[in-house]
Amino acid sequence: MDKIYDLFLDQQLEEGMALAAQSDLLELHPLRRGGRPPQRYIARFRSNGFVEIGGRISTANRFAIGIYLPERYLHEANGFEVLSWLYPANVFHPNICSPFICVGSFMRPGTKLVEILFQLYSIISYSKWAAHSPLNESAAQWARENQHLFPADKRPLKRRTLSLQISVTAEGGQP
Repeated sequence: MDKIYDLFLDQQLEEGMALAAQSDLLELHPLRRGGRPPQRYIARFRSNGFVEIGGRISTANRFAIGIYLPERYLHEANGFEVLSWLYPANVFHPNICSPFICVGSFMRPGTKLVEILFQLYSIISYSKWAAHSPLNESAAQWARENQHLFPADKRPLKRRTLSLQISVTAEGGQP
């Protein structure tokens, strides 16, 4: 049992759940095993992205990704091991070919869960996409031709907070 790794996992759980609590677009489900902090999560996004149905590209707003932070994650990270596309299978994105998601050079050892969640949202919403070396060539071609549709979702992943100061005055303008 690696205490540093377990502390890292505890921190990821705390920060990930805090982000989910402050988001209208993200549900984060830790998959617990025994008394140890979770290594696995399911991230569900209720944001706009694209799917292919019968050769036509349509919008969708339900997406799910598996996230796995393996024992050696603080020393080496492989995006194809850490991330697994779960739903929908017909997602239409240059950097996704279910179950694989290419996050390029973004994934590095110890990348925080919150950073991964923001990156995934950017990918789903087409805020970030790469047409070079795509996992889905037809999606890459479509994306090059339809950039005017991006981002597919402009809402922030984290809900903005509004801080108001209210003072009540009595008639005549006196507090």
